[in-house]
Amino acid sequence: MAKYVGYKRPKNTKKALKNLLKYLGFHKWLLLFVAVLVTISSGANIFGTYMIKPVINDYALTGDIPGLIRVMIFMAVLYGCGVLATFGYNRLMVHTAQKVVSEIRRDLFDHVQTLPLSYFDAHTHGELMSRFTNDVDTVQEALNGSFAMLIQSFLMLTGTIAMLLVLSPRLSMIVIVFLLLMFFLIRYNGSRSKKYFNRQQAALASINGFVEEMVAGQKVEKVFNHEKQDLEEFCRRNEALRQASTRALTYSGMMVPTNVSLSYVNYAVSACVGGIFALTGLLDLGSLASYLVYVRQSAMPLNQFTQQANFLLSALSGAERIFDLMEEKPEIDEGDVTLKNVREKADGSLEECEEETGHYAWNVPEGQAGADGVPKGLVPLRGDVRFHDVVFGYVPEKKILDKISLFAKPGQKIAFVGSTGAGKTTIINLINRFYEIQGGQITYDGIDIRRIRKPDLRRSLSMVIQDTHLFTGTIADNIRYGRLDATEEEVLEAAKIANADSFIRRLPNGYQTMLYGDGSNLSQGQRQLLAIARAAVSRPPVLILDEATSSIDTRTERLIEKGMDRLMENRTVFVIAHRLSTVRNSKAIMVLEKGTIIERGSHEELLEQKGRYYQLYTGQFELE
Repeated sequence: MAKYVGYKRPKNTKKALKNLLKYLGFHKWLLLFVAVLVTISSGANIFGTYMIKPVINDYALTGDIPGLIRVMIFMAVLYGCGVLATFGYNRLMVHTAQKVVSEIRRDLFDHVQTLPLSYFDAHTHGELMSRFTNDVDTVQEALNGSFAMLIQSFLMLTGTIAMLLVLSPRLSMIVIVFLLLMFFLIRYNGSRSKKYFNRQQAALASINGFVEEMVAGQKVEKVFNHEKQDLEEFCRRNEALRQASTRALTYSGMMVPTNVSLSYVNYAVSACVGGIFALTGLLDLGSLASYLVYVRQSAMPLNQFTQQANFLLSALSGAERIFDLMEEKPEIDEGDVTLKNVREKADGSLEECEEETGHYAWNVPEGQAGADGVPKGLVPLRGDVRFHDVVFGYVPEKKILDKISLFAKPGQKIAFVGSTGAGKTTIINLINRFYEIQGGQITYDGIDIRRIRKPDLRRSLSMVIQDTHLFTGTIADNIRYGRLDATEEEVLEAAKIANADSFIRRLPNGYQTMLYGDGSNLSQGQRQLLAIARAAVSRPPVLILDEATSSIDTRTERLIEKGMDRLMENRTVFVIAHRLSTVRNSKAIMVLEKGTIIERGSHEELLEQKGRYYQLYTGQFELE
């Protein structure tokens, strides 16, 4: 019996089925072969049962032993073919289902990679993960069992009813009445159990979310001594789950035994009436024997067909959620300018090359050259970033940046300071084109960044954010994530620049130490050092530090700054920091407030103005 997964039926069954059939169409010949094998399996079962009639009438009652042996051998071969066909379609269906699900999962992951950050801002991680787990698993189970079982149940049900009508139309009325009774009972029980199964799913999600929160927040729970209150809340949710599960299983558990009982009554009534028909000459003995076997097997395909149909609809609901995600619009990328490795020729001009030289240039296509004053061909990557009256808001009705203009020349260190929500991180996100501006222009070496292909734009930048994310793997692998072809020597050099080498070597396995759970076996400061090393190994022309040293002590921070100064020589650096001591050596400091730049200048110039920066700096100095 198919398990109930608690999904609602699809909103648009036709569309969900069409999308799923598109993937199944890649394996149409295999599926056609599966359908043929299912037909053979069902046909062998139905025809084999019909053979009981001639076995009794033509051979058993007449005493024709040689004929009986021949027909028994024929039936054995027939059932053997059915067994082989059943084995074949089961194996083929499993193989095909895994291929289809693998392709769906691959395309889903590939599409998720193209979605803009705004989509992830509006959807929880759990919601996205459920597409890859619950929804894909439901589709997989449906393809594994329901597809072939649905065909077989339909063939068995229609074939059995047809043979019953052939053997005895009058006697078949009894079976049809009982089958209709079973059908309506299945529908009633199904609707009632579905209602409580949906409640069970909601209660299960509630209790799972609560347990996840409590496990993640054990330290907070113990600090405030909330163990008793949390246990009471867990018990309340657990009781709700128990009640919903009990009612759901009560209805679903009634279905099979009730149908079995009805099938026994059906068999008994058919046997009694059929016996009377045989005694009065209305039905021969062979037909009665064959008929009663059909009666015994008539209830099972009806039960299976109804359950598999419901389960297939539930799986289509999961497929609908998957394909809805796959239809989400990807990031807009109409760029035509690409980033190339270059080397300098003897005459000082640049030429494109395949090998990594550490020098890059923008390749401006001939057809688009001159549109924004940029010549065609190779334009050296220098790291000149400028904002020209940029207007931006995460939602149209609320501006975050209002006509921001700024510039960062190659090799300059530009710092942004200001209160929370002033727009500092937003500026960084716009340089990466994580979001699209509503007005103005951002240029990179004189090229509008909307002309630059996003992968090439982001390859020219490296970013260290406050919320460091480390992947499952070794420390060396996590550093090498910044540039996958980095050598071991380059990984070591990047770690030394970030001042991470000393603590890494003190770990039991050094650079081969495995990290799990986002680097939970390291301190926050150590995780940030690895993130800085990851940025260092990428050798970016432009480096962005968003609160990159917030979890590092002052002494380590000074050492990192020295390393970064070496790394970023002749490179552009953008820094966001609440700790103003980290931005004193910046070429220019921008003070933001409510999406506008209210002050700009060097550290000394801003102190002389005695404005907002002076207030922030002196306030921090007093705190220290």
